[in-house]
Amino acid sequence: MHDLVLRGGRIADGTGQDTFTGDVAVQDGRIVEVGRVEGRGRREIDADGRLVTPGFVDIHTHYDAQATWDPHLLPSGWHGVTTAVVGNCGVGFAPAKPEQREMLISLMEGVEDIPGSALAEGIRWEWETFPEYLDALERSDMAIDLGTHVPHGSVRTYVMGERGARNEAATADDIARMAAIVKEGIAAGALGFSTSRTLGHRALDGEPVPGTFAQEDELFGIGRALGELGEGVFELAAAGAAGDMGGDAIDSALREIEWMERLSKEIRRPVSFAMLQFDSAPNQWRELVAICEKTRSKGADLLAQFAPRPFGILTGHQTEANQFLNRPAYLEIAHLPLPERVARLKDPAVRARILGPERDDRAGFGSMLDDPNMQKKIFPLGDPPDYEPGPEKSIWAIAQREGRSADEVLYDYMLRDEGRELLLLTFFNYSDGNLDLMYELINNDRAVVSLGDGGAHCGVICDASLQTFMLTHWVRDRKRGPKVPLEQAVARMTRDTARVYGLLDRGVIAPGYKADFNVIDFDNLALLRPEMAFDLPGGARRLLQRARGYDATIVSGEVTMEKGEATGARPGRLLRGAQPAPA
Repeated sequence: MHDLVLRGGRIADGTGQDTFTGDVAVQDGRIVEVGRVEGRGRREIDADGRLVTPGFVDIHTHYDAQATWDPHLLPSGWHGVTTAVVGNCGVGFAPAKPEQREMLISLMEGVEDIPGSALAEGIRWEWETFPEYLDALERSDMAIDLGTHVPHGSVRTYVMGERGARNEAATADDIARMAAIVKEGIAAGALGFSTSRTLGHRALDGEPVPGTFAQEDELFGIGRALGELGEGVFELAAAGAAGDMGGDAIDSALREIEWMERLSKEIRRPVSFAMLQFDSAPNQWRELVAICEKTRSKGADLLAQFAPRPFGILTGHQTEANQFLNRPAYLEIAHLPLPERVARLKDPAVRARILGPERDDRAGFGSMLDDPNMQKKIFPLGDPPDYEPGPEKSIWAIAQREGRSADEVLYDYMLRDEGRELLLLTFFNYSDGNLDLMYELINNDRAVVSLGDGGAHCGVICDASLQTFMLTHWVRDRKRGPKVPLEQAVARMTRDTARVYGLLDRGVIAPGYKADFNVIDFDNLALLRPEMAFDLPGGARRLLQRARGYDATIVSGEVTMEKGEATGARPGRLLRGAQPAPA
């Protein structure tokens, strides 16, 4: 008698090989048979007509705090994620002296837009050192497996105090102490070390993340801790990665990848960096990926993290990015609850004042939308959401066709659905009005599907649904360019992401592997429109996006989600280091 048997599903096994119809048997959290299973299961799931995949492995999330109160790491748990990696971009909550906790909360709030009030109320501080943080995570209820990085910002602050937080240069003694803490964290089970060097990452007080300007002696001194152990990934948001260095963006990114190559070769560990496509250097991403490919033969292991849809923000009356926040007439009513605000916005006199010439460019970001080039990059998201809209759907194009101003078009769209409508501002990854450049990256083995940022950017971004988007848009629905084969898409989100961190026991449906699965009604799989929820600790807000079509998500042989609802099972665990492949 098996613990669980999935019967008659169409299996995409995570290897990239052709799908096949078969059964899967599970015993003690592991796959024991694939194909035709004669024995019965204590529980059986009829997967006839359903797609069966390995559980998805999401390597770029920011659930560092949420993991202490949310077993399912929503919204990722709604999108088939069974393994998540936190502590990216150099921010996290360990190590932390008691007097540094408030500063680390401020850092996370500023960099990742996670409400500080929710963090202050939700975190149960049971640690100071990084190993103690891992122990606290291990005591938490989890429905999803969780891996961590040791974050540079926390380490630097712990060792250097105010000097570290203010990005003063590290001394040799500082570097030795930081390297010792990182080495201790990796030895205790962290999957890697992370840092941030982009000027877009700042604490609430405007100060760049600790470590933003770290010199090579500091970066290499810490990186050698990974090399000495022969474990861990060096992860970073590099300078210039998002065009944040102005005209110097191209040179910054190329300087960064040069030292990354040397570091990877020296310590013989992977270096994984966030990569976006931006207008000021629209083809730089190709050059960076080419360097990743060429340097592989020289002993470097460089991986570019990319998001397979526009990297932008959602704007509307409920988000932090509202086009009218620079209008004094709007600011007069911005504090009102949404229904009351919408009622006022429908008043012709209020509309006339808001659309009038008065501006306060110290408030909000609305002034940038006076630029036609920006108006061409903002689109009604729609329901179901459209993440690859044609240029003719932009606010600018609509305004041109209708003989109105972009302001008027924005105003009317934002009032739809009683003020709940959302628009997509496609800052990055959207060149020539399509996602063809992302198609190239999906087909390159030096690029890895990532940057969903689950748990972060609560007021403006909701990209933790990337896994569902891969299946719905890239595999099934895309009309504006080539599609991605189902088998390839599944492999990119399972085996390939797991391999980055040496998690070789998952991501494949074969005997001996971990029994993490999704059972999916593929024909009816759908992304729902993001909605604003107020369910973080203390009632703080965040954007959430659900999916329809996941019949079951299974972790270690236990069903954790059924039809999008939690079952109460908690089979998740803390990952301590790389996991060996089945014998």
